[in-house]
Amino acid sequence: MERPAWAPRSVDISVPSVSRMYDYYLGGSHNFEVDREAARRAMEFMPGLPKIVQANRAFMRRAVRFAAGEGITQFLDIGSGIPTFGNVHEVARAANPDARVLYVDHDPVAVAHSRAVLAGHDGADVLAADLRKPQDILNSPEARRLIDRNRPVALLLVAILHFVEDADDPYAAVAELREALAPGSMLVLTHASYEGIPLPPERAEGAVDVYQDIRNPLIMRTREEIARFFEGYDMVEPGLVPMPQWRPDTAPEDEDPYAFSGFAGVGRTA
Repeated sequence: MERPAWAPRSVDISVPSVSRMYDYYLGGSHNFEVDREAARRAMEFMPGLPKIVQANRAFMRRAVRFAAGEGITQFLDIGSGIPTFGNVHEVARAANPDARVLYVDHDPVAVAHSRAVLAGHDGADVLAADLRKPQDILNSPEARRLIDRNRPVALLLVAILHFVEDADDPYAAVAELREALAPGSMLVLTHASYEGIPLPPERAEGAVDVYQDIRNPLIMRTREEIARFFEGYDMVEPGLVPMPQWRPDTAPEDEDPYAFSGFAGVGRTA
């Protein structure tokens, strides 16, 4: 397999990557055949996966615009993935040119591409780090430069927590980040769930098994389990809802049924 010029030498291009599969679902070009093959296998069971991913991105943009409209100028996007059009720094800076954004991902391809996209942007940077180690993020030089923890921050955990197993205690990581950020900070979150998927659960499980096979388990939590991530936050209306129902720009009933898979919400600390 020939290595593309944009792929860092440290990347094993024979192993599928969740972020590159996500890029493929979005119609991006920064993925390998091994990623496309795994994504196509998942889509055999759940053909609407691209619609789910598109709904995630659309929610993220609406939530960033909302946070910016509420006066937040700092954005910490953990599990940011491979940059696409309309990423966080573009949406935030359209609302406020002084907005600051720190992207965090542990996929070297995502980090390399973020660095290329952000070249020349003083108010945005990318950090190679893992959500499961919050202090590595909070104490990084990049975070110290961009994030003033005495002022509110929008913490984005979009389509990332369902890749953190219970054994790694994702609730503790989210709580640690919450405690480190100033009052008035926001949590912007989406999470996969069997609830809302327009398929029998046993059919959807086939797609989940593909992620298990590539050693990136997809943890499908219930709405109640997802709501626990918002402990310590006051929910912003309309609460924890299917993605198209969170402050929609267009009529939710016009959305593809797959877009209603999983949940999205925004919370704010007092």
